Amino acid sequence: MVFPAFFDDAPAIRLRDPLAGFLGSAEDGVMTYRYVDAVRLCGHSCPVVAGAWLMVLAGLEWLYGDDLPERGGIEVHMREGVGQGTTGVVASVATLVTGAAAEGGFHGIGAGQLFARRGLLRFEAPIDGVMALRRRDNGEGVVVDIDTGHVPHDPAMAGLMPRAVAGRADPAELARFAALFQDRVRRMLAAADDPKLIHLYDWPAS
Repeated sequence: MVFPAFFDDAPAIRLRDPLAGFLGSAEDGVMTYRYVDAVRLCGHSCPVVAGAWLMVLAGLEWLYGDDLPERGGIEVHMREGVGQGTTGVVASVATLVTGAAAEGGFHGIGAGQLFARRGLLRFEAPIDGVMALRRRDNGEGVVVDIDTGHVPHDPAMAGLMPRAVAGRADPAELARFAALFQDRVRRMLAAADDPKLIHLYDWPAS
């Protein structure tokens, strides 16, 4: 399996999952997630997947600083309903990294529902950003938004994309379309620390 080389340059997310530690899945529960994991989950790489990755990354850095984030210890709140636009795709990436799940998530171990993740992913939240994250241990929260227009497509895509989508592009045009499409993803991931791309706002507990 060959992925674009820039996938390896994307910022990784290192965290601790107490459930993984408890079950012996990873030493001390420490795991590292990479952008390619999100690509495998979604089946493709695109600005939505990259944007979701960067929003979760930035949100966790806001909440935990230099400390390891706790997978399973974070609530994820999405502004839109699960069936609206690309909300489901973004939420799936957030679930991958944070462990937060909706009704179908892990219900926990034992009568005390130890390590439960069910109900930590919620939709139609009253927030102004795409998503919000909240720590379950101290209640600190952050609203995260993204301006994908800050990293636009190459101008050549204006002619290529309609032809590719309509099935009229020849092999050379399809190859050029794919290269330019992923180049935008590359540029987004390279701009992970750009405040004009990812916007963060404190989200006090209500």
